[in-house]
Amino acid sequence: MSGIPAPIAKPFARARRLEWWTLFWMGTVVAAMYFTMGSSQAMKSALIEDVLSLVPAATWLIAARLEPKDPTAKYPFGMVRVNSLAFLVSAVALMLVGAFLFYEGASTLIAQEHPTVPPVTLFGQDMWLGWLMIAALAWSVVVPMTLGRMKLPIAEELRDKVLHTDALMQKADWQTGLAGILGIVGIGFGLWWADSAAALFIAVSILKDGFDNIRTAAAELLDGAPRQLEGSDISHEARRLEARLAERWPQGTIRLRESGRYIFATAEGVETPGTVPPAQELMGDDPAWRLGRIDFSPSGANEVP
Repeated sequence: MSGIPAPIAKPFARARRLEWWTLFWMGTVVAAMYFTMGSSQAMKSALIEDVLSLVPAATWLIAARLEPKDPTAKYPFGMVRVNSLAFLVSAVALMLVGAFLFYEGASTLIAQEHPTVPPVTLFGQDMWLGWLMIAALAWSVVVPMTLGRMKLPIAEELRDKVLHTDALMQKADWQTGLAGILGIVGIGFGLWWADSAAALFIAVSILKDGFDNIRTAAAELLDGAPRQLEGSDISHEARRLEARLAERWPQGTIRLRESGRYIFATAEGVETPGTVPPAQELMGDDPAWRLGRIDFSPSGANEVP
């Protein structure tokens, strides 16, 4: 198959624009963090996280360019599965963010490093660098919180796990920004451990999200049954579709797999019917564009003797 189904063409275009805006606005966050981080561990951790958070947006844009391409001799089934590959890359990036934050926070606490936030001269006036750090961190909260909230409904509409992982990355960004603010304030009150504890606090949650997404991405690449957008359970759409197909062809074995945002079905032990029901009928109240194809094969036709 090739192209983007008409029912999702507009939200797909909105997602593309949103990912370009993500690269731009998160670029401003990275710049603000770089010029104000000083020796703060929380700031350094947040900076690395913000840089890694660009990965899902970049991979989505690359996948979006390849996904609509027509089949070729080298890729006879088209490029729809590129979204699955991009999902795995994004999930690994999210996992790396959590692992980095955990390592940096834990190692600094164990070493009992005492970060300092010195004064700086700005426009001829001496001021505490912590205020600039807090301003940069506040910006790192506003931007990803706004972008993440905008991406979630589009990800649901497109059944796009890459976009959903990107929204999770934005959530990790703004949560780390809030934790970083608490860390800087803690340093100001002489609590040396607050900076690293703030960087460590959110790492466990990020690690869990990254691990769950890697499991789902691996299942998708291994032709596993379609999974939910959140979590590794089989999607409700897939269960309903399997039930409808089994009711229509009870003599066969129904198998479903997910390729990118699409569901492909196989009815084994079923002769190809003269007329295949339209996707709207087979999908019921679920989006018809999700059903990429349904194949029929007599018993044993797919087995190699």
